Amino acid sequence: MKTRRSWSILFALALLQVGCTRPLPSQVSRSATPSPFFPSAPSATSSATQTPASTATPRDWLPPNFGTPGPTQVTAVPLPADPIGNSDAFNILLVGADRASPSFRTDTLILVNFQPEFDLVTLVSIPRDLYVYIPGWQMQRINAAYYRGESKTFPYPGGGPGLLKDTMLYNLGIQVDRVALVDFDGFVNIIDILGGVDVPVACAYTDWKIINPNRNPEDEDNWSLYTLDPGVVHMDGDLAFWYVRARKKSSDFDRGRRQQEVLRAAPQPGPRLDTLAKAPELYEQLSSSLTTDLDLRYLLELLPHAAELSRAHVRSVYINKDVLISWRTPQGAAVLLPDSEKLGALLGRALGPPGPAAAASENLVEILNGTDNSSWSELAGERLSYAGFDSLVAEYQGGAIHQTVLVGLATEVDEEEVDFLLQSLGLSVDRFEHEPERGSAAQYRLILGEDYQPCFDPASIER
Repeated sequence: MKTRRSWSILFALALLQVGCTRPLPSQVSRSATPSPFFPSAPSATSSATQTPASTATPRDWLPPNFGTPGPTQVTAVPLPADPIGNSDAFNILLVGADRASPSFRTDTLILVNFQPEFDLVTLVSIPRDLYVYIPGWQMQRINAAYYRGESKTFPYPGGGPGLLKDTMLYNLGIQVDRVALVDFDGFVNIIDILGGVDVPVACAYTDWKIINPNRNPEDEDNWSLYTLDPGVVHMDGDLAFWYVRARKKSSDFDRGRRQQEVLRAAPQPGPRLDTLAKAPELYEQLSSSLTTDLDLRYLLELLPHAAELSRAHVRSVYINKDVLISWRTPQGAAVLLPDSEKLGALLGRALGPPGPAAAASENLVEILNGTDNSSWSELAGERLSYAGFDSLVAEYQGGAIHQTVLVGLATEVDEEEVDFLLQSLGLSVDRFEHEPERGSAAQYRLILGEDYQPCFDPASIER
């Protein structure tokens, strides 16, 4: 039997998986603002740049007047948000930006929150169009904060990272400890250096993909629709880049889901990732792709903690339409306003301890695959990890099974936990059976039938 304790990339190294952006032809998808997960153009002298911490105090800022009073306009800068989260937590903000243009935007923002007390990592996807107050400037999309901080005309303490940290603190109440920005080719290079990544693709995805990257990307005949079906897909840098960047056929929110799929997918241990002793060597190889204040010393302090984590210790959270309001600025720009009450509640849960239904459960789920699709067991295991459960895949030698069932193997039934599991797996209550099995290492057995649907919305699994 095979266990699924393999989050060996370590959340502290997760920042190395942030991607970059490349142009699409106008006939396919191209905008003035690049897509998430894709940072800056490399230079011959690029290196892991240390950025000073900001000393600004959010409540010292005097917000400027903004807009004209009216029922459909944002007429005032919001007050600073109350602090959110555990003071003992460590927050890394992963940033992706295409700095090939003078007015680059940081179109990927993923917060990595680590709570040592609970051995818990939480990934929070922040939409690029979130309309916030950028301290000392104006109301603007959050993806403009880093660039504004880097401006030579309006220098800011700590530069782009400093202003982005203070923007996060002012608007979301999140104290960011470290920021990591990846350069233009960083994503492809990093994935390839790590030997590729095995991504559990839960939902089929179709979008435009370049046919030959060596040919003109502006040639529409050099593009075709490409589909990834559900399954465990080994991706090299180019394929992973396409998967986390494409959005012509979807949205920024769906792209955030796919970004986290790749971020959660640990590269399989290989020559470069066989021991923690390789971390300094790996950092050395990849540092030219990074601009970060997360130095090797901090990284080495985090590695021992992260080495003990499985994917079940990683929560995924998304700031999506459930907590946002679509709005147009007086200039006609489409942006997303935070619903302060709902967003505050979401972030409070996201950066707080695990919920009672899945409080870092040590219960194990055994998976038997009674279908003809060999990847279904891996996809089900990954889905369980989103819910906070470790799993193991046991060999199944019987005939095909038509209906998926969850079997309780423990003597007593935790009804709340069972309900949470069924909901997370998309199963109705009549699919649960209680068959105690003395001596079983697992507390549950998931038997996958031909009716099993691997596609799910991770935002619906609330831990």
